[in-house]
Amino acid sequence: MATNKPYGDNARKGAVRGRSQTQNTKTHQWVKRDVETGKFMDVKQDGKPFKGVRKEK
Repeated sequence: MATNKPYGDNARKGAVRGRSQTQNTKTHQWVKRDVETGKFMDVKQDGKPFKGVRKEK
């Protein structure tokens, strides 16, 4: 599991496991996906990718 300590430095220590992200071609927003089930979990509204989550090809 990734940790975010020390608080306030805006940095992640380690990678987020069991997740991947891809960009929606219609809305151009980043979508987070669960690796095991393949279900979409979350969408970023600001157009920037998720921090620490690997990108799909």
